Amino acid sequence: MGTGQESGQQVMYPQAKQALDQFKYEVANELGIDQSRIVNDYWGYMTSRDCGAVGGNMVRRMIQAAEQALIQQASQGVKVGFQEQIGKGIDSAPLSPTNTSKPQDSGITLQ
Repeated sequence: MGTGQESGQQVMYPQAKQALDQFKYEVANELGIDQSRIVNDYWGYMTSRDCGAVGGNMVRRMIQAAEQALIQQASQGVKVGFQEQIGKGIDSAPLSPTNTSKPQDSGITLQ
């Protein structure tokens, strides 16, 4: 997008935009990309390769963060479910077998 052009997209969360911009610069720094050609947050003078590397690494990291959050959320759900089942088992489940009647005679005799 050229200088002064608007994307037409409305920013829903300004804090998220600021965090993503900061994240973009951090990733560029970690990749060793020369940031001297970035003028007033305009990346148009950067090579496509450099911008792609920054964007690709940002996406990779965001996916990893989302996966970790899902893993933690799932493990918390399992932990809570397990604790609930353990609690139910201790409080309400009988410790002896439920069927204590004698086995019925099948009428078959073994020789």
